[in-house]
Amino acid sequence: MRVLVFSQYFWPESFRINELVTALNAKGVEVEVLTGKPNYPAGTVFTGYRAWGCTCELFQGVPLHRVPLMPRGRGALRLALNYLSFILSGLVFAPWLLRGRRFDAIFVFAPSPILQAIPAIWLGWLKKCPVLLWVQDLWPESLSATGHVTHTRALKAVEHVVRWIYRRVDLLLVQSRAFMPRVQVLAADTPVVYYPNSFLEDEPGVARPNVDCSGFDCGFPILFAGNLGTAQAVDVVLEAATLMSDEPDIRFVMVGDGSRRDWLMQQAVARGLGNLVFPGRFPVEAMPVLMGRAAALLVTLADTEIFRLTIPSKVQSYMAAGRPIIACLNGAGAEVVDEAGAGVTVPAEDGAALARAIRALHAQPEAARAAMGARGRRYYEEHFSQEKLVDELIALLNQCINQYRGHEA
Repeated sequence: MRVLVFSQYFWPESFRINELVTALNAKGVEVEVLTGKPNYPAGTVFTGYRAWGCTCELFQGVPLHRVPLMPRGRGALRLALNYLSFILSGLVFAPWLLRGRRFDAIFVFAPSPILQAIPAIWLGWLKKCPVLLWVQDLWPESLSATGHVTHTRALKAVEHVVRWIYRRVDLLLVQSRAFMPRVQVLAADTPVVYYPNSFLEDEPGVARPNVDCSGFDCGFPILFAGNLGTAQAVDVVLEAATLMSDEPDIRFVMVGDGSRRDWLMQQAVARGLGNLVFPGRFPVEAMPVLMGRAAALLVTLADTEIFRLTIPSKVQSYMAAGRPIIACLNGAGAEVVDEAGAGVTVPAEDGAALARAIRALHAQPEAARAAMGARGRRYYEEHFSQEKLVDELIALLNQCINQYRGHEA
């Protein structure tokens, strides 16, 4: 089976699609990737890359084809130009880069922007193969929730485009069951299936990297790993850290980057918070090491209707790590943590409740916290293991390919 993975984001950017491509390749699927130039989340092109020009390289033996784009920079206008530039590059350059190549299916990894599916649909028509779209964020709701687009007419226009996309792919996969009703309304007759995120673990016997990361030299380090942006409502961490500044044993270790990181760092300095540290970004290979050093793992989301339907992808990786989870969010993500018994949940954007929950977790015996982590690990193995989900995806790909060829015949 030959599959083209189509994603604006890919290695060395840290996204789940990197791990999925690795796993598919290990299962014998012939994978190639069409992507852009890495610039997420800081908004500047990574060292060793240029924004313009088409390039090809290898990622663990998998061919990568990169099209030019405008780096996302800062602000809504630059973000819109970033999205638009990848769409246009995909329409113009992808057919040329992939000339002469045959694919059995195209698999689109679609966090924001969902609009990146447009050139994938065009390419599917040219290559005469089915297109599968893995929906990570609901559009246009995500645009409204993050404040990037608030004009009613603009949101309605985006909704029309999303409807057009959903109805022109062959299969829609959604990362949260709560997405299914909304996606199906726009998708009409296009099938919609639940396909959650997972986490690629270290191979047995493979040595973990030596990671130099400050902040863990305290009794109870709490790790937040990922994007420090508007959607994550990271203000709540600042509020909790301020309320807990008299707890020398507890520290928040904020690993990652994003639009709110600089502001958070400035606030931490202004308030004299020694319990809020920012070690920076680390490669995905370092995450298991960092999670293993933490006493607890923190996930937050803004309190909006759309985010109540979302399960942040870090929930799966946190469960795999076998550490207790502190979930400051509402809806589907909190329900998963509660169902697993993997930690504690508090209402989104409630800094006082977050501080109380952390104090209560800190006061529990080590054995009780270890039991939470073990329950989360079991839940991960039953519902989110990479091995299980990759086999499911291969089955879905085969099913979609066979149906497409049946219709073509």
